[in-house]
Amino acid sequence: MHRRRDRRILACAVVIAGCSGRAADATFQARAVDATQMLADLAFLSDDSLEGRLVGSKGSRLAREYLEERFARLGLSMFDESLLHRFDVTSRGAESEGVNVVGYLKGSATPDWFIVVTAHYDHLGIRDGQIYNGADDNASGTAGLMALAAYFADHRPRHSMIFAAVDAEESGLGGSRAFVERPPVGLGRIAVNVNLDMVSHSDHELFVAGTYHYPFLKSFVERVMGYAEVTLLLGHDSPDLGNDDWTNSSDHAPFHGKGIPFLYFGVEDHADYHKASDEFENINSDFYVKAMNAILGVVLELDDDLQSVIAQRK
Repeated sequence: MHRRRDRRILACAVVIAGCSGRAADATFQARAVDATQMLADLAFLSDDSLEGRLVGSKGSRLAREYLEERFARLGLSMFDESLLHRFDVTSRGAESEGVNVVGYLKGSATPDWFIVVTAHYDHLGIRDGQIYNGADDNASGTAGLMALAAYFADHRPRHSMIFAAVDAEESGLGGSRAFVERPPVGLGRIAVNVNLDMVSHSDHELFVAGTYHYPFLKSFVERVMGYAEVTLLLGHDSPDLGNDDWTNSSDHAPFHGKGIPFLYFGVEDHADYHKASDEFENINSDFYVKAMNAILGVVLELDDDLQSVIAQRK
């Protein structure tokens, strides 16, 4: 996550309290990510061997190869006969190459409209001899993206879904900017962007930004409130919050800049944010799984009623 400020803000947030009473409901149980695989993916991506996944580094390449293998194993289709989409980026004053890993699932009913799920897989690399593994930021979002891809590979969506693990977010949203500047499908066919960035390090609160700019998306979050096991908070997306406005803080920003509606899911800054202590051992795995199940619920709601979003896009 590329945030300007480390400060808690609850003002202007609308609380949608999760209700765990329906947790045993059969429908809820069916709408769940593969927690074991997701946690294994997160553990690998935040391992010391990847050296903090700095864009252009050996660790970044190892992460990219892992993602490419996982995407292929899930059966994601490729654009232009490759899962890898390359772009130029400047990182720490040096020219480098960023690589997005992009695959898609074709929708069963309306394949010409797309939901784009994004998460950045890069982080800060090695600084002063310390490895910044970025378990929450953003191995968590990347592993969550793969968990969503796995779910929809087994439960074919009605609309097409693109899963983009983007690079160089920490260098100025490089991967998402490259995506929207050279999109694999027409931007006019992208109904909504769902961005995951820091979704594993909290006790019970997950923020959802974007409904200030796109109020018609609020109902999709509200529909999940009956079974979400985390507390969802709408906020961090209005200009009166100053630096606590996350509208331009992560990979949803380039989509928003092109007029594409977005929902961004993320936790508040925490004690390990952008520190070497952002390790796998410091995430809250129970919260993480529950948060991703809530996000899955919202994506399912979007897929079920995407025509209402499309109507707003025209």
